[in-house]
Amino acid sequence: MAILVDAAIWPHRGRRFAHLVSDRSEAELHAFAAELGLQRRWFQGDHYDIPAELRVRAIALGAEPVGASELVRRVRAAGLRDGSRVRRLPGEPLRPPLADGA
Repeated sequence: MAILVDAAIWPHRGRRFAHLVSDRSEAELHAFAAELGLQRRWFQGDHYDIPAELRVRAIALGAEPVGASELVRRVRAAGLRDGSRVRRLPGEPLRPPLADGA
């Protein structure tokens, strides 16, 4: 499993958040996120934002803690981010339809 999580340094609404990604596939990321109790609609193109307290649980479940630069480097190397936007096939929708319809 290649789930990565950076430090929870990103402020939002009085809390600190980390980025949760996969350097293998979106499917792997969605499966791991589901284990954490995240809703698929919270997916943000190539990552989930998770609060600091959930980051601890993600690491306990096997997520690899990395710095933000390492996280971005590995996601780009996997072809899951092209520098500014998530890499998509021509004609592919911005986000795939959700199985649960959310």
